[in-house]
Amino acid sequence: MLRIHDTRARQVESIKPARAMRMYTCGPTVHRRPHVGNLRSYLLSDLIRRVLERQRVRVVVCQNITDVGHLAESGEDKVRLRARAEGRPTAELTRDYEAAFRADMEALNLRPAEHTPRASETIDQMVELIAKLIEREHAYTVPDGSVFFAAQSFPSYGEISGNRVDTLKPARGIGAADPRKRFHADWALWQPAEGELTWETPWGRGFPGWHVECSAMALSFLGEHIDLHTGGADLRFPHHENERAQSDAAAGHEVVQHWVHGEHLIFDGRKMAKSTGNLVRLSDVAEAGLDPLAVRLAFMEHPYRHQMNLTWDGLRAADRTLRRWRSRVAEWSESPSAPMAASYVERVEAAFDDDLDTPTALRVLLDLEGDESVAPGAKFESFLHLDQVLALDLSIEIGRAPAALPPGAAELLRQRSRAREAEDWTAADRLSDELAALGVRIADAPDGQTRS
Repeated sequence: MLRIHDTRARQVESIKPARAMRMYTCGPTVHRRPHVGNLRSYLLSDLIRRVLERQRVRVVVCQNITDVGHLAESGEDKVRLRARAEGRPTAELTRDYEAAFRADMEALNLRPAEHTPRASETIDQMVELIAKLIEREHAYTVPDGSVFFAAQSFPSYGEISGNRVDTLKPARGIGAADPRKRFHADWALWQPAEGELTWETPWGRGFPGWHVECSAMALSFLGEHIDLHTGGADLRFPHHENERAQSDAAAGHEVVQHWVHGEHLIFDGRKMAKSTGNLVRLSDVAEAGLDPLAVRLAFMEHPYRHQMNLTWDGLRAADRTLRRWRSRVAEWSESPSAPMAASYVERVEAAFDDDLDTPTALRVLLDLEGDESVAPGAKFESFLHLDQVLALDLSIEIGRAPAALPPGAAELLRQRSRAREAEDWTAADRLSDELAALGVRIADAPDGQTRS
């Protein structure tokens, strides 16, 4: 049985779905291509799903696509800002970045959700939810057409993050010192506006608040009883606090049973940002000659609840391990079949079940790889069985014939190797260019080995 840390309960709890497991995971705001830090939180929900499915639990996932309502610090919609900067329609921009997100998810073997509603296509559900909150006196309207949630109407606010309503101080930036609010911690459910990404409602033309979008989509596609809700640690407050308040106030009971959050990722010791020049996307990893699934493996080398410092050295090391395991699995596949190495498999699965302890699971796999007392056929069966959760495509090299080099490439590779040994980098670069012209891609590992 899977045991996982519940942010609201502040302890590890067993997941006991009484029926099909219903999980909501906060999806992307599609105003730019995701970087690898964004992708880490999606691995969390994928691992939960794979572990539960291994236990024969049916999992139904809803992952939203935010294409309206997520405001920048300036108070303007991030999608509209980006569309204006790129000089193209918002619909074209959001569909392009949504497709890029889906491509990255596929490259990391992250299974698609059963439901992927777009915020812009679920406005009716949001309007219905807002109307219900007004009727139940959890929300109020103001003359300009705005609708706010009354934070003080929800006494258990703060159970996820610890930020209680009576201790919250007026915020700076968006919504600070807003004279339209009855209480400074209230937040917008609907805001008046004209132009692109606006809709007519009983309160006037405008667009939804970011928080109400997830409540409406979760309730619409998963119902009023959701087993688990995942997201990055940055969403605990205010997004998930506000979402919980809206959903529970509308349903009249606790909607989400377990809240699970993954910690941040930094790169080379710094927060990833365009301004610092260390914004790394999955395409950058592939362009560096590394398999994108090396990112998945690198993520699993760290506990999901710990901040992770990803580096290029770490990614190259993960890539070497990934390629070695695939090669070993292909070698073991040629040996006589044998039952799985039960003791190793049980230890790995126990680590999965213990709050997704993937670092321990990977260490056990390394021990199994090096255990000469285990038959190759048993290693083969064990690695393939466990790859149902790891999802590293460990069987991809089985039966694959080595790619034939174009005429003349072998001699150029030998010349390049001698040039590198002599530290004649000019000659090595020239030979690399000649090989590239023949269609041979070169990737040099930190240990000096060359792969083509």
